[in-house]
Amino acid sequence: MKEVAVAKNTKLSQGEKAKEASDAKHVVARNKKARHDYSIEDTFEAGLALTGTEVKALRMGRASLVDSWVEIDRNGEAWLQGANIPIYAMGTWTNHAPTRKRKLLLHRDELSKLSNKVSAKGYTIVALELYFLRGRAKVEIALAQGKQEWDKRETLRRREADREAERAMASARRRARG
Repeated sequence: MKEVAVAKNTKLSQGEKAKEASDAKHVVARNKKARHDYSIEDTFEAGLALTGTEVKALRMGRASLVDSWVEIDRNGEAWLQGANIPIYAMGTWTNHAPTRKRKLLLHRDELSKLSNKVSAKGYTIVALELYFLRGRAKVEIALAQGKQEWDKRETLRRREADREAERAMASARRRARG
């Protein structure tokens, strides 16, 4: 027990700090529109099969997930469609196509769960976030159901009401203190 307490109180060495920084989640792109347009039911983390120039372009922080979705083909493989990773500026003839479909790396049980849900009417799979985790490119995908226009407005109203209540509570706390 003492060793654990001692380890927490000691400062991290420069190498340990570098390791923590490299293991941290570095977000490259987010699809904010997806959370507005869809109600998210379940999320999954999937690996991406990328070429070298795609990885270099992502490390430069250039990507867009707007209007991207996931498709499961007849062979049971998941593909990321519509994601835009721009051409790597320093690349040569080996550069990639910016909007090509990219294979997602998921477990078999996750794939079967997704394909069963998507076969039901009204469900789709959207990409929420593209990031690096421990040096590997990952994408967070979600099983989602489309929202109607009135549902989007209701969500905005609810969020605004929560914000208003939080402001009122904060001002009441300030008045009580001072």
